[in-house]
Order: sequence, then structure tokens, then C-alpha cells
Amino acid sequence: MIDRRQVIGGGALALAGLASGCSTYPKALNGSPATPMAPDALVSDLHQRSFRFFWDTTDPATGLAPDRWPTPSFASIAAVGFALTAYPVGVVNGWITRAQARERTLATLRFFANAPQGDSASADSGFHGFFYHFLTNPGGRRFARCELSTIDTALLMGGVLFAQSWFDADHPDEVQIRSLADQLYRAIDWTWITPRPPFVSMGWHPESGFIASDWNIYNEGLLLYVLALGSPTHALPADTWDAWTSRFDAQWNTKGPGDPYLHFPALFIHQYSHCFIDFRGIRDRYMAAKGLDYFENSRRAVRAQRAYAIANLGRWAGYGADIWGLTACDGPGDFTLEVGGRRREFFSYSARGPGDRDDGTIAPTAAAASIAFEPDLSTRAITAMHARYGSGIYGQYGFLDSFNPTLASPSAPLKHGAIRPGVGWVDGDYLGIDQGPIVAMIENHRSGLVWQTMQRNPHIRRGLQRAGFSGGWLA
Repeated sequence: MIDRRQVIGGGALALAGLASGCSTYPKALNGSPATPMAPDALVSDLHQRSFRFFWDTTDPATGLAPDRWPTPSFASIAAVGFALTAYPVGVVNGWITRAQARERTLATLRFFANAPQGDSASADSGFHGFFYHFLTNPGGRRFARCELSTIDTALLMGGVLFAQSWFDADHPDEVQIRSLADQLYRAIDWTWITPRPPFVSMGWHPESGFIASDWNIYNEGLLLYVLALGSPTHALPADTWDAWTSRFDAQWNTKGPGDPYLHFPALFIHQYSHCFIDFRGIRDRYMAAKGLDYFENSRRAVRAQRAYAIANLGRWAGYGADIWGLTACDGPGDFTLEVGGRRREFFSYSARGPGDRDDGTIAPTAAAASIAFEPDLSTRAITAMHARYGSGIYGQYGFLDSFNPTLASPSAPLKHGAIRPGVGWVDGDYLGIDQGPIVAMIENHRSGLVWQTMQRNPHIRRGLQRAGFSGGWLA
């Protein structure tokens, strides 16, 4: 499996020239105070800037979205899924026209529908309907030795099916969008990639076969299994969902001051599937027995993260009631350094969470993409980070991926990013898979656009119902 820590900066396409359409946004990142904005205005500004990341950096001819920017980068298929979700958000907010969104979406679906599928090591884009985690950009073929990724294909399909339901007009291009979306989804052979039934493997390599790990604990696999159960061509058995959720009790967190919840340290686990599916008021058998739904579970996870930051037992700089957010994100590098008389271990790209690889690195997406769960707490965090660290962390496409106020030593052996006066370490990139949830969840909070659109999608409904969900909008 290709690790982002090993390939930052190793892509094939310099994307700097693609951002010229956003030249009115300030690019300086010097830690100077930010121009004060009212909270609602700041959230709107962040929303548009995060959307612009996708509109400006994605290849219009293929729809391939970069894993990161401005570092030259390969494409991320999960970022493509978030890009497809962002285009209609841009339309309803008046940032682009429906015709522009339709053209970009159709180009994307045509590219993936025509991309070669096979078991070669480098000549193909996917196999059995799945796609490789990273694709060359340009070109769209397997990047390096990355895996055929089940979860990243699921996130890609989240955007594909959203496009299928949102582009509902009689325009011939929208008819074709719907047809291509159906073609792509139907092509995925979920039954092939279950070498240890009933669970889906995390992926496959042409050199070595199936990855030894499965999606068999609570994680972002909610969307994956809904899609696998909803397939009209290669569906997994309906009892797969109950077999999966029967393993969740080991992750049930009853410690701490808050309500008990189904725990996973990194916050993206509690966000990704919710970008596409409205879990409010609908319950499977597992959550019904617990007396809550997955939306409430994520809300509790957000509150637990904030409580962890307030307690700040690790004595990390900056952590507090309005500065919080641990998830998978970039970090300064893999090294140990004495900071303030204390030996500290730091990491590069890693999944961070309370008590799990926490090195003081804060990811704004963790708080910003939680706005649909905890609007007030998330808005306060967005406002506080912007006010305290200013243009040191906020620029052309909103918040840079991550920052670390604890690490301020100019002699630190950084892998990437830089030490900025008044802030500490700051990443130099925006990441597509962290920008995407910001766009989707601000829109879900404000209008419910993605959720309401996906409620109409027959594949999503079928998958939820086969998993045993009932109540709420499924009734």
C-alpha cells in the first residue's frame, strides 16, 4: 500500500498554473493577523475557498483531482469523489453555473467509464470495477505500487451517485451523467474482493493479491458496506452488515465525562460516510439496541475530541475549548525532539486521535467538517483558529491542511511544511480528502443539499434497507 508519507512531492503534474482563476484570494502566509470577519461570513468564506480548491486544481479534461496542492501530485480517486460532490454545491451557491458543473462532471464520468480495467501492474486504472487509490496525473493509470482501494472507490462512488441524483434534468448531458454513474456503480464486483467472507478486503495488488486486512471494525466503512449491499449486480449478502456490527462492542467507549459512543480515535472516521448519507433518525439493529443513531454517535465523538483538547493532558500548545481537531493529516516529519525541556515525538502524514499518535498537530478539517454535528462548537473553532493564527494557516483555499503550535524550533528536521513565526509548524499543502468534507458538511449544515439528494438515490436506499436501517426518512 502506498503511503502518503513516502510520496509527498513525487507526483507527475505541477498544478500551480491551474489556480490562476482564484487570483483575488490572498496567498501570503506569514502569520500576520487575519482580517476580522463575523463567524457566519468566515464560514461562508471558508466554504467558497475550499470549493475553489476543487474547481481550480482538478483537470477539466479528465476530472482527476490532485491528492494535494501546491506540491506536484498524483490524483486521488477519493478526492475525485469529493470534487464531484463539490460541483453542485458550487452551483447552488452561485460560484459556477449548472452548465459548468455538468461539463466537468460529464468529463469525469466519461474518463472513469473509459479507463482501462485489468490486472497489469501499471497499464490499468482499476480492476473488477474498483480503482487504484492514486492515479498518475495526467494519464490516470496506477500510480507507483499503490493498492486497488475499496474504501477510496467507495468515496469516489459517493460522488458519482450524488451526481447521478442531482443532475436530474432532461438535458442530454445530464441523461448521460445518470447512465454513466449507473454503469460505474454496477461494474464494481464486491463479491470478488471478499477473500475472507463476509468482510471486504481493504484492497488488492497485482503483485501480491488481496491485502491481509479487512473492513471488520467500526470505521469509515459505513458508506462502503451500504454501497456493497445496495449493488444491483454484485451485492454482498444482507447479513454482512450484522456480522460487521456484531464486532463493534469492543470499540464502545464509556470512559470520560461525556456520553458513551462507538469510538475511533481519528475524527475523519466519524465524518466521511456522513458527508453522503444522512444518518439522522435512521437506525440499524445495532444502534437501535444502543438507543442512538450514527449521527448522534459522531456528535458525541466530536464533543469527546473537544473535551480531550480542553483537558490537554499532553500539554500541547494551543489546545483548548476552541482550538481542537485530531484526524488523519500531514505532520512535520518522523522525528523526536526536545521541546520546552520535554522529549516529543512527531509524525508526518498519520491518523491522529486522542491518545493515538497525538503530536500536537491540529487539522482544521476535523473541526470545520464537524459543523453538521456541532454547529456552534465548530463555528467557534473555525473563528478562533482564524483569529489566533491568521494568514499563517489561512490562505488561497482556506485552511492549510494542518499546523502544530508546539513545534516552533527552526532547527527541527522537517519533512515538509515550515516553521512560521507566531504559529509554529504549518503544512505547505491543501489535501483533497480534507478539503472535501469541509465543502460537503458546511453545505449539509446550511441546506442539507447532499443528504437530501442522496435520499433519492435508489442504490443508497436499497443498501440501507438491506443493512436493516429503518425509521426517519427511510420510512
